Amino acid sequence: MDPENLLHKVSKHTPSILGSKNFVKFAILLPLIEKDNETHVLFEVRSHKMRRQPGEICFPGGRIDLQDPDAKAAALRETREELGIPERDLLHVHPLDYLVSPFGMIVYPYAGYVNHPYSAVDPNPDEVGDVFTVPLSYLMETEPEIHHVGFEARPKENFPFELIEGGKDYNWQTRQFEEYFYKYEDKVIWGLTARILSHFIDMISSEN
Repeated sequence: MDPENLLHKVSKHTPSILGSKNFVKFAILLPLIEKDNETHVLFEVRSHKMRRQPGEICFPGGRIDLQDPDAKAAALRETREELGIPERDLLHVHPLDYLVSPFGMIVYPYAGYVNHPYSAVDPNPDEVGDVFTVPLSYLMETEPEIHHVGFEARPKENFPFELIEGGKDYNWQTRQFEEYFYKYEDKVIWGLTARILSHFIDMISSEN
């Protein structure tokens, strides 16, 4: 085979995350809203009817469906479905860095402004148990607590150790995963929500 022709095929390729087709893809919105003449961040408390992570604090969002034109559309749709906020009231929506989770997810976060009264937010009780806000000024002045979770490889019993150098004594690498925590009154914001929140705070706090 001619290397030039082979590499011409490569030149037409648009890079993406290798293996991303095996990941579940989600989109979320970090919503800013005016309350008491101050900018706040709006959070949800997941309904206890939910099978996955009931009672935890999160941003509106969910799985990207096949009918969604793109991740942004999914984030806006989920916000409308969960909080009753029309998409026309979600303004200045811009992407943040996407997050590849060690748990098989890729999260596409967006930040935007909710041009909608907080008192008119209408949570879907099947998905949202409660909503609350935190002043953005508080979050910008508060450093998150960072704790670490260790991950290590555990090969299955039928793993072909005989095919790798070192066999069963192979030196598998361990990895430390950072978990972020914000505390506000009686609320604890942690996990992916806190990580995305910290990223957003870093972005808007940058002098650039």
